[in-house]
Amino acid sequence: MGKRLGALALGILFMTGLSATEYIQISPARQAELRNLLAQDCGSCHGLRLRGGLGPPLRGAALAGKPASYLAATILFGRPGTAMPPWQPFLTEEEAVWLANLLLEQP
Repeated sequence: MGKRLGALALGILFMTGLSATEYIQISPARQAELRNLLAQDCGSCHGLRLRGGLGPPLRGAALAGKPASYLAATILFGRPGTAMPPWQPFLTEEEAVWLANLLLEQP
């Protein structure tokens, strides 16, 4: 599998309740880039504090009950018919899962 986790491994990760931000190996430099993407690019539609704007809030309370896999799919493939673009050209599956878990861990 190398750096990329397969779908089965991601499924096991979600079933065990482990945090992908702890499990997925993303370099500190890439983590900083992903946090910047979240603040700048996602924040341009979801609000600079991710409390909502053109897009819905992306804080933990607003996302409660949504699985990380669902959020990662939204990040990767976007939402057709809405302003949510697909980020798949810029992110790996693991990075999208890492971001989804980061969002779910926020207060």
